[in-house]
Amino acid sequence: MVKTTAAMVSGGRGLPLASLNHISIVCRSVEESLDFYMNVLGFVPVRRPGSFNFDGAWLFNYGIGIHLLQSEDPASLPEKTEINPKDNHISFQCESMAAVERRLKELDIPYIKRCVEEGGIYVDQIFFHDPDGFMIEICNCDNLPVVPLADQTCFAMAGCKRVLAAPAKQQLQQHPSKQHPTVVQTPPPAPPPAATAAQRVGGEEAHISCA
Repeated sequence: MVKTTAAMVSGGRGLPLASLNHISIVCRSVEESLDFYMNVLGFVPVRRPGSFNFDGAWLFNYGIGIHLLQSEDPASLPEKTEINPKDNHISFQCESMAAVERRLKELDIPYIKRCVEEGGIYVDQIFFHDPDGFMIEICNCDNLPVVPLADQTCFAMAGCKRVLAAPAKQQLQQHPSKQHPTVVQTPPPAPPPAATAAQRVGGEEAHISCA
């Protein structure tokens, strides 16, 4: 469980949040969406409170939940056919982009591919729709380090393996193909003693996860 406070992350300006719990998606058909999120994305159905007086389903995997809600007027939901990477979407990190693309072809699910380059680092992206047109992205975004903006570095982020202390600390090591370089990261400096004390919340040591 992630433990943090807004005071640690944003100088006390934000809410005392811990982690992302779930996203909710309004569906034309809960049954059709349930099949998609189980058999395409690998989510597992979990118990849903019986006190709800409307149809839906809960799923869980990868540390987050998907809550499906049956639309009261399915015909009113907009039809989406064009896959637009700039549309609202949820993104999942994957272990093999090639395996994802192969599986989408087997399932005959339309998709588009994009590649983002930043400082010699390449991020591959695949975009496709769920049954209701909500967009899903699959990527290898872990290739790209998280670099805090100037004067926005937070000691609470130091535990995230993707965070670099500054862009100057980033060194690139080219693969033989020179197409997908890996990143050699220089560990950030240890926080000062005052910061260590500030990481304790209610007597418990705070833990930050980048997952």
